[in-house]
Amino acid sequence: MTTHVAVLGAGPSGRGLAHRLLVAGLDVTVVEAHPSRPWLATYACWSDELPAWLDPSTIAAQVSAVGVIGHTATELARGYSVFHTAALQRKLTLDDARVVGGRVADVDGGRIRLTDGTTVTADVVVDCRGSSARHAPRQTAFGIVVDAATARRHLDSADAVLMDWRATERDPGALPSFLYAIPLGDDEFLLEETCLAGRPALSLDVLEHRLRSRLRGTPTGVRRTERVSFPLTATSGRPWRPRPLRHGAAGGLLHPTTGYSVASALCEADRLVGAISAGRDPASTLWPRSARAVYRLRLRGLAVLLRLDAEETIGFFDAFFAMPLTAQRSYLSDRGDLSGTLAAMARVFAGLDMSVRADVARGCLDRPPPSGDVPD
Repeated sequence: MTTHVAVLGAGPSGRGLAHRLLVAGLDVTVVEAHPSRPWLATYACWSDELPAWLDPSTIAAQVSAVGVIGHTATELARGYSVFHTAALQRKLTLDDARVVGGRVADVDGGRIRLTDGTTVTADVVVDCRGSSARHAPRQTAFGIVVDAATARRHLDSADAVLMDWRATERDPGALPSFLYAIPLGDDEFLLEETCLAGRPALSLDVLEHRLRSRLRGTPTGVRRTERVSFPLTATSGRPWRPRPLRHGAAGGLLHPTTGYSVASALCEADRLVGAISAGRDPASTLWPRSARAVYRLRLRGLAVLLRLDAEETIGFFDAFFAMPLTAQRSYLSDRGDLSGTLAAMARVFAGLDMSVRADVARGCLDRPPPSGDVPD
């Protein structure tokens, strides 16, 4: 008998999981409040994080290196990919799934009740609706989309800029922000002022003002704007424990010190599919002990960032990006590499000024940032 899986939510993590479940021949129901709503956000990742099964047409632009500018300028020779958002949504096909439009009221085992009274039952339920960590630290950003010629005036000859921490107009003691500048394909670039992490984070109005200050005014020919605000922690502090299992940003696959989650959710989809197909516990498969330990360490990393002031933050990232790419990759991309994560954190600590180490040490001892309202 074919296993019936209900996937709650049809964003990148939910749609990606449902698509891979269908490819594996499972019976799938997708529950989504707005099943036809187009995705508008910009998603990107390191190129070596992309799953092999992903259609190449879902990538809008790729660069072989990105620039990072703090107290020093560094070029990272690691490929970076920007998704074609509409193509990604289109290629994660759900043609053989049952798609139910509606909002989830509650889930009891394999029984899902919607707010309109509809009931859906399944053998396995996976919740991919995004994090509801209302009191968590957030990442915020305000961006504009311009043509490539306009953008290149702010790239310092780089093909893309991951972080440019050079100061914009800000009050003393205020949270820092950086310029994120990436190609979107079709002669378009995103120029975005980003607050990496804050509790509270910088408002979108402040970030818009800082972006204008950085660019010395608003460029002519702005094609559209982008506004970003999302929590940096999962819905539960122990995302391997709540039932139903959560996947994607809500389920701890969002990196709490970077805000990246799409590539991780897509890559881990097949791990979940394999467990469900074999009748194994998907939570234990997705969260072995090493992954749990790495997640806890990443939360400590977020606590450190929340404690640092602007100059200390820039110094922290100078030390981070001075590491070899292998060490950076262990911390940024491998959610199961416990020894690599520990080694990377130790290398960053060793590379910091003595004046910053005390704050970093205290941040590591702070309580983990709060998550959502799901009991652990």
